[in-house]
Amino acid sequence: MEEILKQFPNLTDLQKSQFAKLEALYTEWNGKINVISRKDIEELYTRHVLHSLGIAKVMEFLPGAKVLDVGTGGGFPGIPLAILFPETDFYLVDVIAKKIKVVQEVAKALGLKNVRAEQKRAENINEEFDFIVSRAVTNMPDFVKWVRGKVKKEQKHGLPNGILYLKGGDLTEELSVFQKVTLYNLSDYFADEFFETKKVVHLAMKYKV
Repeated sequence: MEEILKQFPNLTDLQKSQFAKLEALYTEWNGKINVISRKDIEELYTRHVLHSLGIAKVMEFLPGAKVLDVGTGGGFPGIPLAILFPETDFYLVDVIAKKIKVVQEVAKALGLKNVRAEQKRAENINEEFDFIVSRAVTNMPDFVKWVRGKVKKEQKHGLPNGILYLKGGDLTEELSVFQKVTLYNLSDYFADEFFETKKVVHLAMKYKV
């Protein structure tokens, strides 16, 4: 929690309170429905919350922007980003109903009015978004197939509309088929050794007519 306050010093009192509540909420829900490994729940703020907020080091979402979080699991990266960007609309989806139940209950407990959460496959979503975010749910070529045709034509942000993907390790081969891809090393922003190989991958996606 201290690292979040250090990295994001301009949080409002409400945002500080919401971030502070995450540990108790996820510990309680994890006891009922296992969405985070026991090892990771002890490192919740580093491995889940701060990791999710790595996207915010690359992209500051604008008010009114629409962001889709695919394979959100227990709500990452969507919930931390929704706290940080209260005027941006977040749609969190996962195929596992019990995980979406946790997301809905956490969002409700935090009073997040900018979060929708549904049990749904990305392929079945018939909406368009400024950005699509995720944490390593599959390889990038397959992920692109899932979300093709769901990116808005109108550009509002500094980076072109598309995918912001949290992933670690050597991605050279996996990303070799893409031309407009940029990697941001999270170790440039966060000192913890957990982030040594972690990256935000930005892939611009053309609007499909």
